[in-house]
Amino acid sequence: MRITVDGEPHDVPEGRTIAAVLIAAGRSSWRTTRNGGRPRGVFCGIGVCFDCLVVVNGVPDVRACQRVPSDGDAVRTQHGAELPG
Repeated sequence: MRITVDGEPHDVPEGRTIAAVLIAAGRSSWRTTRNGGRPRGVFCGIGVCFDCLVVVNGVPDVRACQRVPSDGDAVRTQHGAELPG
């Protein structure tokens, strides 16, 4: 299965979360806070804290630690608070 992250293709083993894909790619953050632009990534890893939010196929606020991607998904870094398009 293949997804893109910020336009870069990544081959993904089935069952791996988006957060796991990003960590395996060497990324420790993929969201910035709306106040101050501070970097965030996985904090709790169980979907409670909202630090690992990404945009998937144009939909913001997707928890990367809980979302298992589908083939062809486009994942993008989330900058601050974004509204659905």
